[in-house]
Amino acid sequence: MAAAALGFATALCWGLADFLGGLRTRLLTLPLVLVVSQLCGVAAITVVVGLGAMEIPSGPDVAPALIAGVCQLAGIAALYRALAVGTMSVISPISASGAAVLPVVVGVAAGERPGALQVAGMVGVLAGVVLATRSAGGEARAGSYREALALSAVAALGFGGFYVGMDAAVDSTDPLGALLVARIAAAATLAVVLVIARPRLGGSVPDLPALALIGLLDVAANACFALGTETGLLSVVAVLASLYPVGTVVLARAVLGERLAAVQAVGVGVALAGVALIAAG
Repeated sequence: MAAAALGFATALCWGLADFLGGLRTRLLTLPLVLVVSQLCGVAAITVVVGLGAMEIPSGPDVAPALIAGVCQLAGIAALYRALAVGTMSVISPISASGAAVLPVVVGVAAGERPGALQVAGMVGVLAGVVLATRSAGGEARAGSYREALALSAVAALGFGGFYVGMDAAVDSTDPLGALLVARIAAAATLAVVLVIARPRLGGSVPDLPALALIGLLDVAANACFALGTETGLLSVVAVLASLYPVGTVVLARAVLGERLAAVQAVGVGVALAGVALIAAG
């Protein structure tokens, strides 16, 4: 029961964080959204690990967590921008689909053989993405639409890399300790990029609470997922967590009034079902 609750909490936190991240990126600059949310995420997980005196990876165990952090930063940056310029109800499921497929592909390359559910899930994901990315009218010709689809693919690769890296990192250390290292790596990478690019941040003090909430929700989702895999079956937690795009889709429809063509709605549903099958396998 605890593992299922943690998996559900993961989906809720990720879904809400993605929606708010995309929404705020429409109103503010992406660098500002990333800076505040990442710093708040690092601060939160640092407090948790410090209070719990949890083990932090060292030596060779650090590398997978570092890679996971950099991949997650790339995924979040690409996803927030994609959600800001594209249709959230399409972009979120696409990013989740690719992220679910990549760990399976890496496993196959390492000699693993996917089960029947995972194979069926990957077929469903591919079919769902094809249907979901079909667009009516002139939207498909819009540059922002093409940009959003390209960025959603980058986000999928980034999140998939995060899953693979964290899976390797938690094999030999505390999950939350590994998550702290990943978050520090993401924040450090972001700082380097900002120093080199020197983008305009903009924003004002009233914007900060909402941006802080995004970071807290994101790191809370990471923590719930890590704890859930420790307390129960990975298959249960992964299936529930993989449904996080449902929250983004529901909020996009309720708050932004997004409407999908029938073929897109079918594609989103098929893609989400495929993600669930991959996680269950």
